[in-house]
Amino acid sequence: MADQLALDEVVEFTSELIRIDTTNRGGGDCRERPAAEYAAERLAGAGLAPLLLERTPGRTNVVARIEGTDPSADALLVHGHLDVVPAEAADWSVHPFSGEIRDGVVWGRGAVDMKNMDAMILAVVRGWARQGVRPRRDLVIAFTADEEASAEDGSGFLADSHPELFEGCTEGVSECGGFTFHDGAGRQLYPIAAGERGTGWLKLTARGRAGHGSTANKENAVTRLAAAVTRIGAHEWPLRLTPTVRAALAELAAVYGIEPDFKNVDRLLEKLGPAAKLVEATVRNSANPTMLNAGYKVNVIPGEAVAFVDGRYLPGTEEEFTSTLDRLTGPEVSWEFAHREVALQAPVDAPAFAKMRAAVEEFAPEGHVVPYCMSGGTDAKQFSRLGITGYGFAPLKLPEGLDYQALFHGVDERVPVEALHFGVRVLDRFLRTA
Repeated sequence: MADQLALDEVVEFTSELIRIDTTNRGGGDCRERPAAEYAAERLAGAGLAPLLLERTPGRTNVVARIEGTDPSADALLVHGHLDVVPAEAADWSVHPFSGEIRDGVVWGRGAVDMKNMDAMILAVVRGWARQGVRPRRDLVIAFTADEEASAEDGSGFLADSHPELFEGCTEGVSECGGFTFHDGAGRQLYPIAAGERGTGWLKLTARGRAGHGSTANKENAVTRLAAAVTRIGAHEWPLRLTPTVRAALAELAAVYGIEPDFKNVDRLLEKLGPAAKLVEATVRNSANPTMLNAGYKVNVIPGEAVAFVDGRYLPGTEEEFTSTLDRLTGPEVSWEFAHREVALQAPVDAPAFAKMRAAVEEFAPEGHVVPYCMSGGTDAKQFSRLGITGYGFAPLKLPEGLDYQALFHGVDERVPVEALHFGVRVLDRFLRTA
């Protein structure tokens, strides 16, 4: 059982990590090293020998291994990222990098994405050092850079350049799972991630004939691009059920006493009410236009126009995704992947999933644990190159009215102290026996 100092430290570490500004604006504009050194110092204080690793100066990762008691067991990767997305201080109730603790809540950018989990990992490991605890299997602890952009300086670099550090790892756990989802009718759900949609960030380029803005021009690059973007935005993607999403729907239907009618999934989602939010984004692929760039003067027709689209695809659907984009962009607009990562799927009948379920149920017996697929992606994509199956498990017990998913990249990101305490207890329970 996690001791009182572990409960105190998780709050302290979350606050102090938030105060270390690791804003990742993309394009290499980030410096995680101060946070990496902070984490490494606390790991060293637990008797570990952490390595600080960089592909680019200042973009620092931390890796350490804890030896388990069963040398025949596969190792488990436990990882969290150190960078955060930007925050505009003027929009917040408190300064986003204050790490303020007020009324039992820790405020700031990274409070849920994901310096809270980083702090939980540190608190658990240090608690074990005090108590003389060793896990059953080897644990590899990794704190990564660059997750909020391309991961090239973080998990991608580690997987490609330092695979030996992850020798024996067959499974991994990280963000986005084990949190309380209140359905508005008194039920508490605890989704654990067992899959991720693939990432397909697309660059669209339309070319045409440049000219004066006052003349007729049927080869207008802006018009061609706008038409393609409109087709993409209006496209209705077909239903595609993966094993993880099918399992999620089946378990949710059981919680609500509903027949899981997979022939009419949209109707089933309606019957699930607010709980449908856990799966509705992952029953289909998606492609959302997000950026447009064309021209330099109002009376000049540019010869080129560019757009970017955030595409996501389910496991087993990448070929369908690309062929659909070929059709939607048409012959006058070309497209390419600006960033591309695989879709993931993890078994929900695996022993590791059962142990995560048991750990949550021990401390939240009133809750219903269900599997789900993430609509976005995590560092698990890069670590999958090493044959590591990824799960999302950063447990938090949240009060009703606090929308966990809306806090990701949102204004006034925050986490209750009691949620952190719950997370340490559950993570401690799971990692001891995983």
